[in-house]
Amino acid sequence: MYPEHPGYLPAERAVTVHQPTPITHPPAAPLVPMQPGSVPAVASVVLPDGRVVTGYAISPMQPEPLAAKPAVSRAAVNVALGGVGFLAVCGGLLLLTSFIAALTAFITQLITLAAVIFGGWIAVQILGTSGHSGGATVNIRKAVIKRSHFHR
Repeated sequence: MYPEHPGYLPAERAVTVHQPTPITHPPAAPLVPMQPGSVPAVASVVLPDGRVVTGYAISPMQPEPLAAKPAVSRAAVNVALGGVGFLAVCGGLLLLTSFIAALTAFITQLITLAAVIFGGWIAVQILGTSGHSGGATVNIRKAVIKRSHFHR
């Protein structure tokens, strides 16, 4: 056989066989005497096919009592309080915007009133009568012209 052949095993690579080690059982634990009142009761059950099963009765395991949960979760309370705060802010903002709108209307009315009063005063100054009816007034008397002289 050749070394490249898959079935080739050199002498130094010979297969070794190991024998299993037997398992030894530990010695049985010594029996501890129990108090007469602490020995659990032995129960026997007869199965329908006539076999009898005997064993200790095991009391069912009681679940630990759960901690009392509040009727409403803390998250729900936080969401509700946030909603109440938001509504309070929105109401305040609504009042603030109403106040700003009313103040703006009031200032607009004051500006309009001032413009009307000032415009009326200007109109009276321009168009009003102050003893004459516009233009220059010239008093002309009869003039007598004699010998190229002007007499008044």
